Amino acid sequence: MDMITMIVGAACLLYYVVIAVYAGPTANFGWFWIALGAAFLVVSRTVKSDRRVLRLGGRTLLVILILGLCILAVQSVNVIREMSRKGDAHADYAIVLGAQVKGTRPSRSLLMRLERARSYAQENPDTILILSGGQGPGEDISEARCMYEYLTQAGIPKEQLVLEDRSTSTHENLVFSDELTNCSRTSCGIISNSFHIYRALLLARKAGYADPAGIPAQSDPVLVVHLVVREAAALTIGRLKGAF
Repeated sequence: MDMITMIVGAACLLYYVVIAVYAGPTANFGWFWIALGAAFLVVSRTVKSDRRVLRLGGRTLLVILILGLCILAVQSVNVIREMSRKGDAHADYAIVLGAQVKGTRPSRSLLMRLERARSYAQENPDTILILSGGQGPGEDISEARCMYEYLTQAGIPKEQLVLEDRSTSTHENLVFSDELTNCSRTSCGIISNSFHIYRALLLARKAGYADPAGIPAQSDPVLVVHLVVREAAALTIGRLKGAF
């Protein structure tokens, strides 16, 4: 058991290194892999300790870790299930959820959403895209404006685009988009990275959307495990707070 926990702990720390190199050492939720790795390494050193108190503490910590990971696993299954859906065609509206803008350029996550939005708009020219996202720290323009510039340069007609540039969260994306267009009462798709679709749909139903449909964009293949686990943690906390 001590060898297994040591290997798991080392793997978690190694994965954090990958995240730090690829996305930066301050990557959102990156601390989780450090904490998880350290916890497993502590377990590996204490479960066979000669001191009874340390041995008991190590086994208690192991039980807590396993229970916590089981909860995350259940939520992760829900996230992964929605990642593989193709999304409904011919929606009246499709909300493109904003993501970080670096200056005036889309981040990797936002670029993936925009590519899916572009292809969806070309396949469904009667669908109105709602570009939803305000301006946050480090962003020279709003996320909505960044998306608008990208999509119009990609050949999407201006008449097919609506800008919602006040929102700062997924909940606000949905509420403010509905205030502009009444899209919650029609067939409405939600375009986001695949790992985010499940939570976005829960929030949409909570906000009163009659029948929202996920339209998954690609998720970063290097970070996909991290992103799924981060979503599972957000879902767990959200359910505890009654957000869904």
